[in-house]
Amino acid sequence: MPGSKAERASGYRERNSTADRALDILLLFGDSRLVVGGQEVADHLGVARSTAYRYLQSLASSGFIEEQRPAGYRLGPRVFELARLARKGLGLSEVSRPVMRALADRVGEAALLTRRTGATVVCLEREETDHPVRLSYERGHVLPINAGASALVLLAWAPEQEIEEVIARSGLPRFTGATVTDAGVLRERLAAIRARGTAVSRGELDEDVLGVAAPIRDAGGDVVAAVSVAALSHRVPEERVPEVETAVEEAAAEISERLRVIDA
Repeated sequence: MPGSKAERASGYRERNSTADRALDILLLFGDSRLVVGGQEVADHLGVARSTAYRYLQSLASSGFIEEQRPAGYRLGPRVFELARLARKGLGLSEVSRPVMRALADRVGEAALLTRRTGATVVCLEREETDHPVRLSYERGHVLPINAGASALVLLAWAPEQEIEEVIARSGLPRFTGATVTDAGVLRERLAAIRARGTAVSRGELDEDVLGVAAPIRDAGGDVVAAVSVAALSHRVPEERVPEVETAVEEAAAEISERLRVIDA
């Protein structure tokens, strides 16, 4: 019966079939296949060459491919524009979370993503392991800048004048007996972190918690965030710290590279 559910479903499948074939053509392109020919498309789709040509012409008219005589077709400007929009739509959290998940799995401890806002630090993301640790850094929490590896990394690469303003404004509150509350000591600590490239803290924000952090940089080389590992201190003895530092540094470098690709 015209207009029946079965007929509408059939029409839907038919329309989808055309879209699927267009996607199949686009997915033919790759590093080793930058140009595809009409016969190649016909063979891949299992259709006549004239049918393949109609699909190709439709994609070309929309800018998804363009003809390159005499070899065939290459990707067109519309694909590049969509790729740009896809990169633009990715934020810091979306870029970082897969890397953080891999970091947490690699070291067996929680991974954190933090960002500085003036004299405070906000936790953007947290990836857990099968033995979660109670931390001050929960997703969305805002904390002062002078306690913990993540906070110190974020402050270490700030401009000198900004560091002075943050120190004056924050008051350097104490959280534990290990918290850095002396401005002179803090400046020395920040210089050491810049020289080392990472920050390591034990019990400065949460007692019995070790933190290891490294800076994340944008396409211009500016530090925009930090990735870190947080664990109970007894789980990461001193001899294991270099291993964790390496893992955190590599995670920070990977996230930084992903940000550079997005900004390209």
